[in-house]
Amino acid sequence: MSRIKVGFAAFALAAAVTHLPALAQDPVLKAADAEALFTSADPKLHRNKQAAYHIIRDLLEAGQWDQADLWLTERYIQHNPSVTSGRQGIIDFFTRVLKIPSKPIPKKTSWPVVAVVAEGDYVTVAFVREIKDPADATKSYTTTAFDMWRFVDGKADEHWDGATRP
Repeated sequence: MSRIKVGFAAFALAAAVTHLPALAQDPVLKAADAEALFTSADPKLHRNKQAAYHIIRDLLEAGQWDQADLWLTERYIQHNPSVTSGRQGIIDFFTRVLKIPSKPIPKKTSWPVVAVVAEGDYVTVAFVREIKDPADATKSYTTTAFDMWRFVDGKADEHWDGATRP
């Protein structure tokens, strides 16, 4: 076979493959022991990871916003476009806008935590996010969502996530 024919065959195969739908994807899986991810031998990182854990479990999951002053600074800078900055802003968002009722704090979080990374004053938590397939509503796929906080004296002072405006 000539070089031109081989080159054309390779090009045709590459073009065909790039136009196929992406059928293979490894699912995002939650960690077997999420609580273990919120620990560190470094005292500062451990304190910050534990505060992130309480934000997730006690505030976000259980809705115990009366405990927000334990884990969030009063000025709590918010980079989520749907939530006002300030501790009261996030409390109002979950209690008045979303009207999430409070429930008992679970022994362990049920949120599907993938990973927890801490460096300096920052803690990032990655979660499994399941989304309906727009091509077939009977199917879904997984991807990753995240929350990241900057801590000051063991309390979250600033927050980022991947949220967009509704």
